[in-house]
Amino acid sequence: MEKFNALYAQSGGVTAVINASACGVIQTARKHSDKIGKVYAARNGIIGALTEDLIDTSLESDTDIAALRYTPSGAFGSCRHKLGSIEKHRKQYERLVEVFSAHNIRYFFYNGGGDSQDTAHKVSLISKELGYPITCIGIPKTVDNDLPFTDNSPGFGSVAKYVAVSIREAGMDVASMALTSTKVFILEVMGRHAGWIAAAGGLAAEKEGDSPHIILFPEIPLNTEAFFKRVEETVKKYDHCSIVVSEGLKNPDGDFISEQGLVDAFGHKQLGGVAPVIAKLIKDKLGYKYHWALADYLQRAARHIASKTDVEQAYAVGKSAVEMALSGKNAVMPIIVREKGETYRWTIGEAPLEKVANVEVKMPREYISENGFGITDACRRYLAPLIQGEDYPPFHQGLPAYVKLKNLPVEKKLSTTFEFA
Repeated sequence: MEKFNALYAQSGGVTAVINASACGVIQTARKHSDKIGKVYAARNGIIGALTEDLIDTSLESDTDIAALRYTPSGAFGSCRHKLGSIEKHRKQYERLVEVFSAHNIRYFFYNGGGDSQDTAHKVSLISKELGYPITCIGIPKTVDNDLPFTDNSPGFGSVAKYVAVSIREAGMDVASMALTSTKVFILEVMGRHAGWIAAAGGLAAEKEGDSPHIILFPEIPLNTEAFFKRVEETVKKYDHCSIVVSEGLKNPDGDFISEQGLVDAFGHKQLGGVAPVIAKLIKDKLGYKYHWALADYLQRAARHIASKTDVEQAYAVGKSAVEMALSGKNAVMPIIVREKGETYRWTIGEAPLEKVANVEVKMPREYISENGFGITDACRRYLAPLIQGEDYPPFHQGLPAYVKLKNLPVEKKLSTTFEFA
């Protein structure tokens, strides 16, 4: 039986557990070496595929591949590059098929968010059109937790855990100094249009007076009058106020409060820093001394405090992607299915890429408290299982011992090179 090679690539913003998905893909493929030859990785996502910049993962030891499960970031490099329409950018797709054919690649696994699933779907379409058989499976990943069909997105649970832990610890710090120092602390978290990460901070508030006292969601336009009143009441009652704010917070006109006027490679508006804006508003109106922090890359890189549930789910979708491909499925994405019942249990299902691509799931209104500044019990029941369990990496001399792969290149076979416009 002829064996074909596979290509795996990582896309978009990385997470603390995306490499666990890579581990699931590579380890599972190695177990099916009678059907899959080599697993190549595209260096820096789809860009590596277009430029024929491939990595031979077969040259990595089993031990190092296993270590990917507890190593953060993107082991093979990621990118923000969205393929355009097939009609207008046909040369890009033809180039991909040319690279696949040159390296005997018949399986393509693309690990990313909504835009990446759109790319995976388009690749599956062009392969049919050009008559080259390629099995294309999307692998879900995004800290934003905004992919459809799946109960949650791998990468989110660990960010949620980091944010909840951080606001609890920082809140205790502020409370201890509030009499003579800082009255207000603001933690800015990721979340352009969906407030899932900000909502996760609410898990830290288990009883009256716990931080965070206020959460500002992208789904709820900022009402400054109500916000100032809430801050003032909180400081009077608890002597301090801790706030979690999503980067995508908007004003009543629908404009981002922190918009810089720039866009990234996906066409998304670049956001500045909403925390200092909110801090200045509070200072100017109420006069309170403040501190603010920007979680930024820290929240998505914190593998040392990752959710065990998240790690297991990230590995499972990688493993399932290979199994689905070998079973003859194509143009699908493995998803996490939450089973019914009081005890949290989950299984793996699937969703068609054509329905996943470019769909963004926001926080439902019933997950946000009536006043717009907190989470409901229903939201807490949804979020709580996703941060459960610890899965610490090994430590060496007090620091996490993460793996760095050799990432040796595959010899190029094409005489032509691909130039980006």
